[in-house]
Amino acid sequence: MQLIRAESLTAAYDGTTIFEDVSFEVKKGEILFIIGGSGCGKSTLLKTLVGLLEPVSGSVFYGMDNLVGASEALRHQIIRRFGVMFQGGALLGSLTLLENVSLPLEDIAELTPEVRDMMALMKLKLVGLEGYDHHFPSRISGGMLKRASIARAMALDPEILFLDEPSAGLDPVTSFELDRLIFFLSRNFGITFVVVSHELSSIVKIADRVIMLDKSARGVIAVGDPRELIKTSENPRVIQFFTRGEA
Repeated sequence: MQLIRAESLTAAYDGTTIFEDVSFEVKKGEILFIIGGSGCGKSTLLKTLVGLLEPVSGSVFYGMDNLVGASEALRHQIIRRFGVMFQGGALLGSLTLLENVSLPLEDIAELTPEVRDMMALMKLKLVGLEGYDHHFPSRISGGMLKRASIARAMALDPEILFLDEPSAGLDPVTSFELDRLIFFLSRNFGITFVVVSHELSSIVKIADRVIMLDKSARGVIAVGDPRELIKTSENPRVIQFFTRGEA
């Protein structure tokens, strides 16, 4: 089942085209990685998919609803379907982990503070942070910060999670544990993941499919199972990415 359909997306900054005519779909329950070398537009594509950047042209469909050009009411409905974890985690340092995860729930008027706290505690437990609810972001490790950021992105029980470079800055062991968490949430709760990453170990280990962008091509140069692309691709940029880490 298709959850997201990107059609002929073109994005630009200050008149410079980052990518053009990008089309693909995201299937329900899959872990889809957006990959490619530095400056190819991975994070720009993610921002376009979640509505933070208006494309020059093209559409982003969630089901039958187009996020691009949507009314405020429809846009709000679409946004409630997904959660986003940004590169730095974006947790508020003055709030505890419980308060950070509870923030998105404050927009739901019918929830009492007690119910919000209970729901936030459930999300922290789900990502392995039970007992850390009253800790501040500055008092926990980088890996725990990433887990807490995922918990906050899950606060409203979205069906899709967008993660921007979740393993950036983590040591190999912590990165492996984060990969296990993403895989666990996908397979046990049916959450669909769209992950921006250049971490080869994560890509090969947990990605169901990848979309590979290329800076010089200004678009998509490969789509598919990364393990198959490693074996069968004849594109030199794809081969170079998988053998050296950067195209």
